Amino acid sequence: MTPRPGSLVLYKTQPAVVRAADERKLTIETPDGQRHSVRPKDVAPLHPGPVSAARPPAAPPGDPVTAWELLDSGHTTLPELAELAYGDYTPATAWAAWQLVVDGVYFGGPPDAITVHPASKVAETLAAREAKAAEERAWAAFAARVAAGQTDPADAPYLADVVALALERGDSSRTLRRLDRPQTREAAHALLLAVGHWTPADNPYPARLGLPTGQPAFPIPPLPDEPRRDLTHLVALAIDDAGSSDPDDALSLDGGVLWVHVADVAALVPPDSAADVEARARAANLYLPEGTVRMLPDELTDRLALGLAEVSPALSLALAVGDDGPDLLEIVPSRVRVTRATYEAAETQLDDAPYRDLLALAERNHARRVANGAVEIDLPEVKVRVGDDGAVRVTPLPSLRSRALVREAMLLAGEAIARYAQAQALPLPYSRQDEPLERITPLDGPAAMFAQRRAMQRAQQRPAPGPHTGLGLAAYVQATSPLRRYGDLLVHQQLRAHLAGAPLLDANELTLRLGTADAVSGAVRTAERLSNAHWTMVYLLQNPEWTGEGVVIENKPGRDLVLIPALAWETELYGRRNRPLNSVVQLAVESVDLPQRTARFHLNLWTHQEAPLEWVAPS
Repeated sequence: MTPRPGSLVLYKTQPAVVRAADERKLTIETPDGQRHSVRPKDVAPLHPGPVSAARPPAAPPGDPVTAWELLDSGHTTLPELAELAYGDYTPATAWAAWQLVVDGVYFGGPPDAITVHPASKVAETLAAREAKAAEERAWAAFAARVAAGQTDPADAPYLADVVALALERGDSSRTLRRLDRPQTREAAHALLLAVGHWTPADNPYPARLGLPTGQPAFPIPPLPDEPRRDLTHLVALAIDDAGSSDPDDALSLDGGVLWVHVADVAALVPPDSAADVEARARAANLYLPEGTVRMLPDELTDRLALGLAEVSPALSLALAVGDDGPDLLEIVPSRVRVTRATYEAAETQLDDAPYRDLLALAERNHARRVANGAVEIDLPEVKVRVGDDGAVRVTPLPSLRSRALVREAMLLAGEAIARYAQAQALPLPYSRQDEPLERITPLDGPAAMFAQRRAMQRAQQRPAPGPHTGLGLAAYVQATSPLRRYGDLLVHQQLRAHLAGAPLLDANELTLRLGTADAVSGAVRTAERLSNAHWTMVYLLQNPEWTGEGVVIENKPGRDLVLIPALAWETELYGRRNRPLNSVVQLAVESVDLPQRTARFHLNLWTHQEAPLEWVAPS
């Protein structure tokens, strides 16, 4: 039946009054005063009227629960529901009764076929609504705690997707979205810090990069029963950083022969053993300020690292070092008696044998490499460490001659192995580096050093020899850290197989193994770099009054890039004019953003000076 003028109808979801009607169309008026021409089937009658306004007046208090109980399931009509719930059927009670249907707890359906819900469905709907209300109350409480910078154990479900995003184990966070915060890992990190769910001691970067943070554990066999040269009569020096727990190389001089002793890791980690596969998957030791995650089991390091026991097994290389570089005289499994020393302790003994003679040999080799085009970059380095008390210490690493002594000896060993491998057609992973994109001359001062470092191309490992231009070597193999780097272990496995006359891995097999390790080693280096940056920021948070020197290393439009030697940190200073390269500015920390790994510094006006820097390496 077509609704007559003055009747109350339902149009879409709102009430309307019919102003004019015929068989084909109606003119209705909605509560906002707008009139619409609609078809009769576009509306549903609610009350025959007469009504004057589209919005019915408020209904008297009703009892919908009693009406539902009296109807006892089945179906009902709008007039019947209005009378049972409100005692009368008027435009006001008709609209109120329809709102009970729309509410959906006790009733449902269209106005001309209202369904009375059974008790089970009513209970289910009420339970769902209460659960939703409880969730909304819980969320409101959580949001209030976030605003107050607090957290509660009950907040773990809300923070789970925030943690996942902060660790890059998820792409988004519903919690951040509901809090109207950016969907970024930095925003997630910031929230976790703000509410105390994380502390500055939480370093997310190894996990973000998918690196394992637990130590590997595999059963390690005993050393094979094989002849070993007794070299315990030689003074063997393992010189390393204080606190090093995995020394894997040592040096001896025997007349004119330089012996480089290396931990004999391949003796216990043959190709494709469980430890080898795990080491390949880890690629290298992960050195973090809070500790080291090794690529090989602790047991193996404890048994093979040089100097941890009175006598250590080693793979020893005898080198004859001439004016044109080293020749490999022999490679022998050996037993050595190693004396451990720190770089700082060795520095005090460089005038005494055998340090004096080792240093002279190192200086000759350094001069040869420089003459061959080696690129010498001397920029500040620091060691970042976290103490047991949680305090972060940033210690500059001085450019000690003892460090240069060890570095040159290791380069001699790598060059000698590369020459030997070429002569013997022995497949090895060679370390190669193409010419820098630019040669900076003169290479003087930190600004030039920085520019040259940026122009250097990345060294890569390949199964074919080639020049390493940064080192000034025609061929080079990294071979003296098999406890720390998988590529070095791979070299030792090949050398041992060669000595035993056993089958060697060919170039294709080397490439596959190098590719597996290289895919991970980049993540290891990135995790170390980001972790050092993270803990440097924590150091500044722990030392908010920090002040120190900065050195201008690059001019950019409207700002200067400044190197802070004491932190090995780069920052930018803005100004209307650029400062001279290599000039010194006095800085003070202004603010630190830990999730972004950024710090702002300002000129320390109390001690501000700008002067050309006569560059001296940090000591």
